[in-house]
Amino acid sequence: MMGLSEGAVWLVDMVRREVSTAGRAAAAVVRGPGRERDLVKQSLKAAGAGLLAWLVAGVWMDDPMALMAPWVAVVLVQATVYSSVRQAAQQFAAICVGTLLASGAQELTDNTTVALAVSLPLLMLLANWPRFGAQGIYTATTAVFILASGTVSEYAVAHRLGQAALGAVIGVAVNALVLPPVHLRDVRENLALLARETGDVLRTVAEGLREDWDEQSAADWSSEAARLRYRVEALRSARAWSRESLRLTYGPLRALHRVPPASTVPPEEEDRRWGHIADNVTALTRTLAVTADEHRTPAPPEGPVLRLYARLLELIGDACLVEAERLRGGDGRTGPELPTREAMEDLHQRLQEGLREHAQRGSETAAVLGTLLLQAENLWAGTLPDAGTMPDAETARDAGTMPDGKTARNAGAMPDAETARDAGAMAEGEQR
Repeated sequence: MMGLSEGAVWLVDMVRREVSTAGRAAAAVVRGPGRERDLVKQSLKAAGAGLLAWLVAGVWMDDPMALMAPWVAVVLVQATVYSSVRQAAQQFAAICVGTLLASGAQELTDNTTVALAVSLPLLMLLANWPRFGAQGIYTATTAVFILASGTVSEYAVAHRLGQAALGAVIGVAVNALVLPPVHLRDVRENLALLARETGDVLRTVAEGLREDWDEQSAADWSSEAARLRYRVEALRSARAWSRESLRLTYGPLRALHRVPPASTVPPEEEDRRWGHIADNVTALTRTLAVTADEHRTPAPPEGPVLRLYARLLELIGDACLVEAERLRGGDGRTGPELPTREAMEDLHQRLQEGLREHAQRGSETAAVLGTLLLQAENLWAGTLPDAGTMPDAETARDAGTMPDGKTARNAGAMPDAETARDAGAMAEGEQR
């Protein structure tokens, strides 16, 4: 009984979550343009294409085999006009192959079961042919449909192929002429989300550095930063959909339906810029995770210098959130304010002084602090490229981690303690 009760609670909770998700989606449809409204629009277009194909084939033409037309029309209302055309060709070819092989097998064997046994294995193999794409399965389903109907003749084959072609034309035409799908909004939304999530990670790290953090905390930050790669992949996919959605889409129709021009989409350089920023955040959190490992020699900085660094990351995180609002098209009145150049310079100067003090004492933390400073510099330069690099960047290179001035990305993982020993030796040289 207890198991049944727990199962019922789980079922009720799952239903509640699904209903809540559906409610939020419905609210998003009413609220304004977005993915949810696009989904509703495409669904209604597919239903309309299927109904139109039935009216033409089944009512107006009075074809007894009219089922093929609405079936094909519904499937071919795809996410882009180009994909509708491409899949129409693939699906029609698959239907032709399935129809001809099934009909031939029926003629040769004169037995439906034997014809299925002969044709299905070959058709399932052909379904995996890359030229058919995702439409290959229609080779086998068409054969089953034809043989199960019990009508196999030259007349029936010709009519089925004709109805499939009619459905393909109607499906593609509806998708291209009625509210043609153009996925320009997705690029902007994914860019804004990437910038916002990057800012959230940096602010989380900054907040944690002000408290008692340990190896587990650093591992959690590293996991959060690693999830940014999923957002980068989503952005790459949205960019591909955006490019494809503009192919074979008639310009005046896009203007008629108030589709935003392609010039409103952020350039692809923004994708690369935020991809590099995500990589730098990953490198920074990996450095913190390595230094928090008690089995590693380099130790993380502590005290006032660590709080200063936390404040620096917080300001960079604020800059990311401001960029997210800009990318979303907001007016900048909400969210954090953009950090000033003066505030960043003051923080960086104080951190440089702390780095020099650590190096003069021969402290191994100078290596870690120098690496972290270079990573913060990369983040700042990437987040606000117009602001330039932080001042006195040479100090970090001279005082700490990388004698050849390479970026923190190359040294972020810090696989051994050589960096710390180099920094200690450099500090002894300065003292001498």
